Amino acid sequence: MKKTLALVLTMGLALSVIGCTPKKADQAVEAASEAASEAAEIASEAASVAEEIAPEAKSEGVMTYAEYVAADIDSEVVVETYVQAKQSWWENKATVYTQDQDGAYFLYDMACSEEDYAKLTPGTKIKVTGYKSEWEGEVEIADATFEIEDGNYVATAEDVTSMLGTDAIIDKQNKFVSFSGMTVEPSTDANGNEVAFLYKWDGSGSQGDDLYFNVSVDGKTYNFTVESYLCDKDSDAYKAVEGLEVGQTVDLEGFLYWYQGVNPHITKVTVK
Repeated sequence: MKKTLALVLTMGLALSVIGCTPKKADQAVEAASEAASEAAEIASEAASVAEEIAPEAKSEGVMTYAEYVAADIDSEVVVETYVQAKQSWWENKATVYTQDQDGAYFLYDMACSEEDYAKLTPGTKIKVTGYKSEWEGEVEIADATFEIEDGNYVATAEDVTSMLGTDAIIDKQNKFVSFSGMTVEPSTDANGNEVAFLYKWDGSGSQGDDLYFNVSVDGKTYNFTVESYLCDKDSDAYKAVEGLEVGQTVDLEGFLYWYQGVNPHITKVTVK
């Protein structure tokens, strides 16, 4: 249909050339060429968008995201998904953030050799077999194995700021998300002082431990985390949080982890 539109536009403008002066004819031909080029570009962009949002066909025996959500806790699940980030590898077990076009899957302590862990670069497609598990509200796949498949997909961050404080945000659990226009709020450290962030949840840690910090929007405050295994002390995100000041406005990106409620693992911080 898009190609037909481009052809019609081109033909219409070409017909208008008949009866024109040479100069006007040249202008009409140029206009027709530009119109055809713009129409083709629109068609290409529309096709790309349609491909991006179209449901992905699953292999035989593989669940859709909706089927995974509906599955019982402790039941066996089989999904196809794409690596978005790696949190850790230890003793042939990997913890990985993954996502497809419909939803996200957090893979906890998945069986993985060090050699295979190196292959799990962002966008890599994997087929995962494991058991749906839950811990403090965080739904994940545990005791899993995987195999690498052909395919590649890297998610863009979805802005979920307006969903904070609503029941709808649970539907975005584990996805790569963003938060905009957040205000840095004070935390209280182990000595009772007000600070912009804490090393460990209670302020008892030191550099290299997880970072915890409070941010607010629409009068409500939320606690966010920089998971040190995901973004270590030398990462831009870790350093950015160490440099925060109470009252600053920030935009944030990360994975919508869950611990007794929203507890995003932040991977990028932009001070406004």
